[in-house]
Amino acid sequence: MKYSRLTKEQFEELHPEFINFLASQQIDKAEWDKIKEEKPEVADQELDVFSDLIWEGVLTKAQFLEHYSKNHIFLFGFDDQQIQTIVIKTSQPDVDFLTKEGLQWLSDAVFTEDVEIKHGGKPFGADRNKELFDIIKQGAILSEGDLYKQFKEMLKL
Repeated sequence: MKYSRLTKEQFEELHPEFINFLASQQIDKAEWDKIKEEKPEVADQELDVFSDLIWEGVLTKAQFLEHYSKNHIFLFGFDDQQIQTIVIKTSQPDVDFLTKEGLQWLSDAVFTEDVEIKHGGKPFGADRNKELFDIIKQGAILSEGDLYKQFKEMLKL
């Protein structure tokens, strides 16, 4: 398995797609129930293959990730070739970017010495989607890139 198995909730959300996936392999409901009962290891393999297909599709389309922690925000923008990163950090220990108040503070203090902003980039290695998945495993979430775009424009990048 290249990525990770989808959660039960994700499988429930993707139920129609999973049915189509099984149908593409000539597996109907009765056959699937039989596989789950008699060959659970085969059922697990099917779940893993489906999960990887879904992850691959999502990651291929992805253009932005965000990762928030108490005193840092990591904004990622990328295309097929490279990843760009904007890192926002505060030196104020009482500011928490995980709260609405912390984000409001950032909006008010972005141009002060209490906020440090760095940016950089690098080309992807051999497997772009695996690199993005590794960032997600560390806590990043997919985004529309609004905050990344705002900071990119503000910093004239």
